Amino acid sequence: MVDESSTTDDASESDDCERVERVQVSTAYGSGPEGGNSAWVLPDPGIVVDPGPPGDVAFDSVRSGLEEAGIGLEGVRHVLVTHWHVDHAGLAPRLATEADASLHLHERDAPLVAAYATERERRVDRDAAALSRWGVPDEHVASIRDADSPSPIPDETPVNDLAAGDAVGPLAVVETPGHTAGHVAFSLHAGDGSRADSRVLVGDAALRTVTPNVGGGDTRQETPLAAYRTTLDRLAGEGWRALPGHGTAFDLAPRLAELRAHHRERAALVADSLAALAADENDADGVTPWAVARDRFGDMTGYHVKFGAGEAFAHLQDLAALGYAERVADDPLRYRAVDEGTELALDVALDDAWRGTDQAVDD
Repeated sequence: MVDESSTTDDASESDDCERVERVQVSTAYGSGPEGGNSAWVLPDPGIVVDPGPPGDVAFDSVRSGLEEAGIGLEGVRHVLVTHWHVDHAGLAPRLATEADASLHLHERDAPLVAAYATERERRVDRDAAALSRWGVPDEHVASIRDADSPSPIPDETPVNDLAAGDAVGPLAVVETPGHTAGHVAFSLHAGDGSRADSRVLVGDAALRTVTPNVGGGDTRQETPLAAYRTTLDRLAGEGWRALPGHGTAFDLAPRLAELRAHHRERAALVADSLAALAADENDADGVTPWAVARDRFGDMTGYHVKFGAGEAFAHLQDLAALGYAERVADDPLRYRAVDEGTELALDVALDDAWRGTDQAVDD
């Protein structure tokens, strides 16, 4: 049974801080990761961040949450979205229209909502081309394309572009690419531009337990892991408390350390798969991202195909940038291992790559 209730949790830390409340967004397809979508409401300036997916169930839960927060639809002035994915942006055009509010996304992601119909067709074609380029079999590509049905989002919607240095009310834009090319977080700041408190609305840049997919969620990116490392660095060292797009608030610093460790470990495993597959197949032509994904994750269906192959692609690209893999073909993409010395050298390179700017080097 779908829980259609809406709850708000006051995320303010003191009376001196901007009041921020969480609205648990109900959806027609259940709770989803981390216990469900989180829309974040700043009642005083009338801002809603990441209202959730399209549909009446989500809209009714957000509207109820706004009423519990004391502002209602009429009090919403700005709708901000951290990234273009439909579970975050899908409800935004309807909410902005019914509230007569402005809608804001980063300039890289804004077109996918502003010109939804046109950009969706381009995205579906781009995703299919990327999957084929990653070596995914035609039957999987066709299945994913067929399952990618249009969402109930207007063909066109007015959207205001955001970029680094911009602010909407007390929320300052922090560029956090990787999960998508134009993903952003929003940090709270005072009117003079200084930091107001320790909270940051992170969307899907970091979640409490789920590791955000990097590689398959936005096929426009050629070096998504390098972008995501930049994101982890930007979010580190600030003592922030994260208000995520799914689930409840958490301390950000220890979670960032876990995310770095995850990707450092996954990079080593991808390097192992690359070497083992090439040896097993005696394939001088190299190994595809799909072959690496199959070796690491086993059989995949549905969206797991795109996420698995995309993550393998992201790590192979990163290993190539570090000098431990070589891209030897483009259609489909193929890679082979590069011997840069000992296994210890690779370990050192991966440690260096995934050590945060806030993490000291041991003597």
